Amino acid sequence: MDAAALAEQIRQFIAAKGFNHNDRLPAERDLSEQFGVSRGDLRKALSLLEEDGLIWRHVGRGTFIGARPVLNLADVAYLGELASPAQVIAARLAIEPELARLAAVYGTRADFDEILACSQRGRAAADWRSYEAWDNNLHYAIAKATHNKLLVYLFDIVNAVRRSTVWGQRRDTKTPPPDHFSFAQHDAIAAAIAARDGALASQRMREHLNAVRERVLPALSG
Repeated sequence: MDAAALAEQIRQFIAAKGFNHNDRLPAERDLSEQFGVSRGDLRKALSLLEEDGLIWRHVGRGTFIGARPVLNLADVAYLGELASPAQVIAARLAIEPELARLAAVYGTRADFDEILACSQRGRAAADWRSYEAWDNNLHYAIAKATHNKLLVYLFDIVNAVRRSTVWGQRRDTKTPPPDHFSFAQHDAIAAAIAARDGALASQRMREHLNAVRERVLPALSG
């Protein structure tokens, strides 16, 4: 079995088990036995999933769901307990429009290509978990394009808390629908950044996050 096929089986295993962000996967020994593969083949497949932001690995601690957090897990859990979903979105609105503006000013062509690729991969995601991983990668790529390490660190803190928060959104389809609201909004943000229009990039990001707030917060209170 090649690495890509095995990675897809592991992806389906993760979805079926309903793991949450930062949950630990079974040990490599157990996964190797379950899928009938060598540890070496398993690690190649896990590397592919890690590249997609679906898992992260820590030597001596194991393999975890989601992208690698910038903070340790105890800090993420602590901050997650302090912040409500509404506060998380408010924090994102406070910083991410400015990150989009700065990305348009300081980003390189390689940065723009990465942002666009993340938007396209999110649109082509095979399931919601994959879409959420590429959504995360897109917003991180925008932060990284500012080339401001302090701002990237602040983004990482808010993002780690966001990904540890239980949002409880209903998913009525296996994959995001073709008209999912974020697709066009992500494309608009990417286009404004690539055009080096900082004001428009900031506006498009604010519109996107307001749309997220309007979609998510009523569902949580309903």
